[in-house]
Amino acid sequence: MNYFSSNFKLGILGGGQLGKMLLAETRKFDIQTYVFDPSMEAPCQYGATKFFIGDLMDYDSVYDFGKKVDVLTIEIENVNLEALEQLEAEGLKVYPSPKTLRLIQNKGVQKDFYVENQIPTAAYKRFASLTDLRTEIEHNRVALPFVWKCAQFGYDGNGVKIVRSAEDIENLPNVECIAEQMVPFKNELAVIVARSVSGEVKAYPVVEMEFHPEANQVEYVICPARIDCHIAKKATEKALQVSQAYNHVGLLAVEMFQTHDEDILINEVAPRPHNSGHYSIEASYTSQFENHLRAILDLPLGNTWSKVAGIMVNLVGEEGFSGPVVYENIEKIMAIDGVIPHIYGKKETRPFRKMGHVTIVNENMTEARKIAEEVKNTIRVIAK
Repeated sequence: MNYFSSNFKLGILGGGQLGKMLLAETRKFDIQTYVFDPSMEAPCQYGATKFFIGDLMDYDSVYDFGKKVDVLTIEIENVNLEALEQLEAEGLKVYPSPKTLRLIQNKGVQKDFYVENQIPTAAYKRFASLTDLRTEIEHNRVALPFVWKCAQFGYDGNGVKIVRSAEDIENLPNVECIAEQMVPFKNELAVIVARSVSGEVKAYPVVEMEFHPEANQVEYVICPARIDCHIAKKATEKALQVSQAYNHVGLLAVEMFQTHDEDILINEVAPRPHNSGHYSIEASYTSQFENHLRAILDLPLGNTWSKVAGIMVNLVGEEGFSGPVVYENIEKIMAIDGVIPHIYGKKETRPFRKMGHVTIVNENMTEARKIAEEVKNTIRVIAK
């Protein structure tokens, strides 16, 4: 298929910031982009060739959208899989495939998949509801503390809570969930793996993530991770093992824990561009977004090496502010060498909502980390 100077149409389910950054890379390829999202305010509304509004979980809406395009991809996992399965059965190229998404969309199924494929992960138990989990706690069949995760529809720290006492589950939703053993870890790491339709595979360098203590959101993504070479090698090997087991097409972001015993445990995966790869837009030879496109279009994958050290700072809404967004002191951080802000275009801010990110590139990692701290302490996402 000719992707260049043609009528080729790429469909993207989801119109958030990941889609917006993906659209920026499609400009290189001269392809039409159709985006489908439930919100009129979605960041993708301006960048797509055509923008459609509808429910991502509605069979007819997703199916009808899929009939308009030549290749269909996602920027969010929570989509109607039955519609994707029907579209694929009718010959549409859907990447990642609904088969892959079925193994990932539900976190309980995802954890079972690791066990079945001898992939190391933290011990866990699955529950059909919070009521069932409460009963197990009352009978001392679940050890405290543990990490509670809702099985579906969690994102950016939503749907995850550390449970230290029985009272901590009182306000959680009564949904299917898992109770995961808390892992005393040394580092949280991630590796993004690109896999093309033809099976070409390339991994990005291991990144290290620093988290906000309360919001359970990543504050900094650091590339390359400040870890020993043998740990980086082990983490990359585990990520490639996971990628091979899923046999996905496109990107797979593999999040993992480095334990104090230097083991690598898989936490969870995302079959799409990911927050842990945003640094790659400025710091890598080929960004994660371009490689996602190359992979799903079955073009040769680009070089995943870094040109320079990169640190990403997430811009999230400040606590105590909700309403029309204001980026306070953005001009101050833009005056610093190697600081590049990305504003996602969301009109309304609220506490901890992801509103943008800033990449810091520098040949010196220590200096980059210092500047990242300065950026974090200078720019504020507030409301009018």
